[in-house]
Amino acid sequence: MSGKDAQDQFRLGFLAAVEDTERGVVGGLLVTNRFGRPLEFQCTTPVKPNRTQQILYGPTLRPYLLAEVIGRTLLDKVSVKPHLVLIEADELLDLRTHVDIPVASFVAKPARDDETILRVGQQWLAFHLEFAADRAAVQKRAGQVPDTADLKEPFERIREALTETLKGPAARSA
Repeated sequence: MSGKDAQDQFRLGFLAAVEDTERGVVGGLLVTNRFGRPLEFQCTTPVKPNRTQQILYGPTLRPYLLAEVIGRTLLDKVSVKPHLVLIEADELLDLRTHVDIPVASFVAKPARDDETILRVGQQWLAFHLEFAADRAAVQKRAGQVPDTADLKEPFERIREALTETLKGPAARSA
């Protein structure tokens, strides 16, 4: 496959986070090709807000940490940019307001036509309401993903890799 063909392949980003009660939250971004094969993986160091931050941010702390601190950092850091970032938690959809890449979360099959929802592989995806063009942009490439693709499976790999990272010697000495 030529370099241009590889660049034209639809790349998916899977963004997940694992929380460790002692060290904080660590995030991971796995970028794969359309078949789910890894192209690049990046993770953050654990982020642990102090008590003052917990008080001041209140209920907005977790979405802020996940989207702005962890999500945006990982997308800035990754050299193989995905065409679509998939997330498991709706609270991360606001990541889209901080990056130029479509972000989608998993939803149940819609009961009727919904212009914000698109089927990719085996899953139905919802896009940020303020970025209506994202669905159409992704739809143009979504046919490259096999209909049998389980887009939830890579999250298991990320969580396992992050858990291993937290067990590593660098994490223990931090």
